[in-house]
Amino acid sequence: MKKYKRILLKLSGEALAAEKKTGFDEPTCLAVGKQVKQLIEEKIEVAVVIGGGNFWRGRSSETIDRVKADQIGMLATVMNCIYVSEIFRSLGMKTEIYTPFACTGMTELFSKDKAVHVMTTGTVVFLAGGTGHPYFSTDTATALRATELETDIILMARAVDGVYDSDPKVNPDARKFDTISFEEVLNRKLEILDRTATVMCMENKMPLLLFSLNEENSIVKNGSGQITGTVVTIV
Repeated sequence: MKKYKRILLKLSGEALAAEKKTGFDEPTCLAVGKQVKQLIEEKIEVAVVIGGGNFWRGRSSETIDRVKADQIGMLATVMNCIYVSEIFRSLGMKTEIYTPFACTGMTELFSKDKAVHVMTTGTVVFLAGGTGHPYFSTDTATALRATELETDIILMARAVDGVYDSDPKVNPDARKFDTISFEEVLNRKLEILDRTATVMCMENKMPLLLFSLNEENSIVKNGSGQITGTVVTIV
């Protein structure tokens, strides 16, 4: 069983909304927090990126300018991180929120040195605001921050329990991979990440583990090396 020292956990905003589809489902967020607390107690350093899809999906809007739509999406991720950070604090954890742009009084400007330092003290680091630039998704921000913070792996918690050769919701015979390379993901055009994020992970040798958030204790299991999903490898 592989033991990780430092991980980046990517959560989708939609997953935090659960069946409500929008906003927050507090029991779901508390369940996530309790699992992350277990990882912290096991001396695993944790950084978190959260998508903004429970509030905003700007790419589906044909009315709003793309740059402005993406900026709204960045702010949605800040709201998510502030909320989930407070949930974590209510469970007794220490947290810090970093953004690539100033949100005076609410977050700190991202600095690799500061983030790494507080992680070594058992503080959970939230990485909000994406990359700070339009045209880049939170998947790309995840790949970027994981590379910068030199995490051992990206843990991607989603509604699906791994990587399949086709959509399991559409194809009941879809085959789940235990492992698959980033190159094969690109060749098969499997949309587990956007292309920019996939290439960034591949070029920077950053493995990824995709698993279901809905499975009981899945963050603890996968964060502790008990793989229940699909490992996306470099080769």
